[in-house]
Formats: sequence, C-alpha cells, structure tokens
Amino acid sequence: MISTSTLRLVRGALIAVTFGMLSLTAPAHAADPMKVGVGLSLTGGVAANGKQILMALELWRDDVNAKGGLLGRPVELVYYDDQSSPSNVPALYTKLITVDKVDLLLGPYATNMVAPAMPVIMQNNKTTISFLAIGINRHFNYPRYFSMVRRRHDRHAGDADQGAARPARQRPRHRRKLRSRSAV
Repeated sequence: MISTSTLRLVRGALIAVTFGMLSLTAPAHAADPMKVGVGLSLTGGVAANGKQILMALELWRDDVNAKGGLLGRPVELVYYDDQSSPSNVPALYTKLITVDKVDLLLGPYATNMVAPAMPVIMQNNKTTISFLAIGINRHFNYPRYFSMVRRRHDRHAGDADQGAARPARQRPRHRRKLRSRSAV
C-alpha cells in the first residue's frame, strides 16, 4: 500500500518540476506526450522503495491523463531500473536525457543514487527533484537541483533560496540543552 505521504511527495515534486520546466522546454504539439523520466531501484536492496514510488507515479499519471493531461499533453512515464546499484545511474540518466529526450526529470531515490546522477544532470543543464537525497546539493551547489525532503536548519537543501540569508525572524531557533539535575 502506498502511504499518503509518498503520494503527497510525488505530487508536489511533479507540480514543481512541471512549472519549473515550462519556460525551458521547446514548443510541443498538444498531441505530443509530456515525458517524465526517472531512474528507480526496482530490483536489488531498495527495490521495495522504488516500486512504491513507481506505483505512486503511475497513479498520478493515470489521474492527470484522465483529466486531460498536463498542459493539454498526455503524461508518459519513462523509467529504468538502476538495480539498486549507484554505478548504473549515470548511464540511465544519460539515456533519459539524450535518447528518450524527457521533458521532466525526477529522482533518483536516495543520496547514494543521486550523487552519481548529478554530474550527468549538471552537464546537460537539467532540473531535477530527488525523492530523499537530503543535503546532497551541499557537495554540488547546483541551483537546478531540488529535493522533496529538506533537512531541518539546512539552507543548502537545494531549494530556490539556496544559500540566501534569511531575516532574523525566519532563522531557526536552537533549543537550549537542559542540564540534568543529579540527586544530591
């Protein structure tokens, strides 16, 4: 069963990527499908997570297509199994970008899969939203990378205000540590 939080994460990511890519995509005919590309672990150690995300994406695709598509275009999912192996990820994202020519990129799933995908994504100047790679963008500092989950107090989580100073009222407040009182 797919959790509600997984569905919300996927739906939010797809909406954000769609609007972010509107100004970057070449004009397409209304009949051309909107290709959404993703690499997922469908076999191997984290296959259960990848299968859950794929099911959520398929539900989203079916729902959007039943309502007339995305921007008047039917949604087509293009996905590949990375076999839970980070070494497979760069080739899969290269294929999604250069061969399949997807309109939108999602994923990969977690930090150990996103790290090898980032050079390919960056070289092709693409925008992506990863599912759970918390804080990976601290190492790449790529402005077109977004993560669905943000680390608490992390201003480098790949959001639009990445690295921007926040007004004092928006800065996180750190709780003081309470000292334990020992019995006298």
